[in-house]
Amino acid sequence: MKLTVQNCKNIALKSNKLKARVDPEQHRSQEGDDDKGDSVARVPPHCHITIKCTREIAGFNGLSEAVRRLDFSSAVRDVRRFNYICALLELLLGGQKLTHLPGAAQKLLLSMLEQLADQVATSKQNLNALRALLVALSSLRESERRACWGRPLGSRALWHNHDHAIARIRHIADSIRIQEPGPEVVPKLHDLPEECIREILLRIADHRDLDAASSAWSVMASVCSEQRTWRELVAFHFTRPQLDAVLKGKEDVDWKAVFHQLRKLYGLREEAQFTETLSLCRHCKCLFWRSLGHPCIADQASTLANP
Repeated sequence: MKLTVQNCKNIALKSNKLKARVDPEQHRSQEGDDDKGDSVARVPPHCHITIKCTREIAGFNGLSEAVRRLDFSSAVRDVRRFNYICALLELLLGGQKLTHLPGAAQKLLLSMLEQLADQVATSKQNLNALRALLVALSSLRESERRACWGRPLGSRALWHNHDHAIARIRHIADSIRIQEPGPEVVPKLHDLPEECIREILLRIADHRDLDAASSAWSVMASVCSEQRTWRELVAFHFTRPQLDAVLKGKEDVDWKAVFHQLRKLYGLREEAQFTETLSLCRHCKCLFWRSLGHPCIADQASTLANP
């Protein structure tokens, strides 16, 4: 009987020691799991695309799901992706494409447009892009107002929410005020010499910005009327064979007219219009932001393709 009690004591002592050894390991494993959770949370935004349905893979691609997975809401605050998102919204608002989308996608895009308006109001930049989107949105709303027996086509509650969202976006846009810097801020743009103004305008890649600068100040208008400004813009956007096809040995060249002719024939460089674009991985069929990458086992450098 004594031997049995002693054995019980030894077993209890060993079990206590074993627990003391196991607890730190469990603590470390819990920390490892937390680290794994953090690493999973830091995975860059991406969206897997179903290219072709098969017996093994059946599915579809939804716009609202892609917008959520690619984190367009926070991308609005990124200066590199701002113009790309504006182009997407302009594409969806034009031609009444927005009304052909499901209600969830419509609410999500209007919410994204409202966040874009907040970003413009905070940064005091890209006002023209916001105004262009509001014009397209207003035109879309007016065309849908009497689409079906004097009423918009679709759910009344949904359009009621849309009207409130549009009113909020307009209020944000109307409340934006850009104040001129005070006299203590020097030098101002008007104080710079013409050579500095020329160097600034020569670095602009969008012809619409040059036209807007021409209407803003006489010195800029004089610089924008120079042939050098448009000649370098042509050299930036178009290749030599494209240029030769239009010039055809002409000696007296109006580079502004040549630029617009080339723009209508070939279009502008996409990489020049957008600093950041979406890409599609040929290996895993994943849509992602090029600068952020995506979780793929293949070499990303050889599997990129513009969507």
